[in-house]
Parts: sequence; structure tokens; C-alpha cells
Amino acid sequence: MRIRVATYNIHKGVSAIRSEPRVMALKQAIGLFDADVVFLQEVQGKHDRHAAKYGEEHHGDRHWPETAQHEFLALDSRHIHAAYGMNAVYDHGHHGNALLSAFPIADSSNHDVSDHAYEQRGILHCILDTPVGEVHCYVVHLGLFEGGRRRQNAALIEAVQASAPNGEPIIIAGDFNDWRNTLSDDLRQALGVAEVFDQIGSNSMLDELGRTLRGKNSVPQARTFPAALPFFRLDRIYVRGFHVEAAEVLHGTLWARLSDHAPIVASLQLQ
Repeated sequence: MRIRVATYNIHKGVSAIRSEPRVMALKQAIGLFDADVVFLQEVQGKHDRHAAKYGEEHHGDRHWPETAQHEFLALDSRHIHAAYGMNAVYDHGHHGNALLSAFPIADSSNHDVSDHAYEQRGILHCILDTPVGEVHCYVVHLGLFEGGRRRQNAALIEAVQASAPNGEPIIIAGDFNDWRNTLSDDLRQALGVAEVFDQIGSNSMLDELGRTLRGKNSVPQARTFPAALPFFRLDRIYVRGFHVEAAEVLHGTLWARLSDHAPIVASLQLQ
């Protein structure tokens, strides 16, 4: 069985500059992934201020949907199943991680891995009911500080070991904020995962140069931030039980207008 997956930090559905709504355009853009499963971070479950300002139809492309973003993005799409994990709560709303899936979601749970009160983070765990069995999916958004990320990464490892202890197929994807790539080795050793670019590499000229300098077998993760001129490797897709057929970062004007992160799309074959 083949599964096409994508991960995307959607910046709460607003543009990186001027914070104008981009939810309508995001819905169309996510359709371009042609993905069976989409891992989303910074999904706005509720925002009363944007709803009051942009809730009328005459705002056109800047219209703010009445429903939660994950519900709106799944509406009238191939992703008829959706789950949301609320992480950050404030007076005018809340946001978190979400999973959109063409496969039924048999179960979902959200794990609070916040390292301090000012930066709420979570891991959304969903079990997909696919034609060939269950696949465990984990939507991840780790913190901005390295010490906190290490503790959150340890919590992720513990959560995966507890929920998928017998070598079940897993996909872990999201915004790791791990720009120095200090977490991958722990994930590989503890969970037996591979990052999708471990197998196929990245196509950017910067990464090709890096591989030349470090040796051809050294494969960095792909650059996804900032979307307008990607330099930092913040976003990842790790898999276990899958062969990676293809993986790419989507660059260009469209993606630079929608979010501060560029999306990653990968085609996987269940082993």
C-alpha cells in the first residue's frame, strides 16, 4: 500500500506579514499536495477577533470560516476524517495540531508536552484504520528552546513506545524547531525510524554543497524556514515500516504567501 503524506505549519491561517487571513487559499493549496494524510501545526481552533473582523462573506479571500480550521480544511475534500489537539488556550481562542485523513481515524489523543507556562505544546496521536491495518500517526510541534525540545523529544519517544510498542508502522511529522538537528539520532535509536530525506536526500543546492563537503553519505533534512527563502531545517517526517519513494519541499511564491514554513510532501510504501 502506498500513502502520500504532507506536513505543514500553517501559521494559524494568517500571512506571515500583516497577519491577514489565508484560510481560503490554504484550503486550495493543501489540495495540491494530493496527500492521503496531512499533518498540520498551528491550526486555529477558534479566534473570536478574526471571526468578528473577517467573518462576513464580502471579505472574499480574507473571509474567516465559521468552523474550526481543521474542520473547514477537511470539508468537501478527500480528507473526510479530521482530528484536532488543542494546545494553546487564550481569552479569544485556541490553537494546536491537527490531522486530516482520507482513512478513518480509529482513535485519537492529545499529549501535553508543554515545558513551561508561556509556550504550550502537544503531540496529537491518531490511529488510522487503513486497508492493510493500523498506522500510528503523531503530529508534533516542539518548543523554541533547545533544553525544552530535548525533554519534549523524550516525551515523544515515551509516548510512541507506549502506544506502538511492537514495531507497528508509524509516521511522526511536524515542526520540530530542531534547526541544529540534535534530536534525530535519539529518535532513530529509540524508535527505529528514518527521516524521509535519509533515503533520498534533498534537492537544494545548499544541501548538495553540504554533502560534497561532508561526504556523499551525509544527508541533512530539508530546508523549510522561512518559506520565502528557506535556510533552516525545522520540519521533519520520520517513518517506521515504510519505504520512502519520494520526498520534496514545496518552494515558490505560492507557499511564501501562505505561511512562514514551507510544506514537505512524501510518498511512502508500506513494507
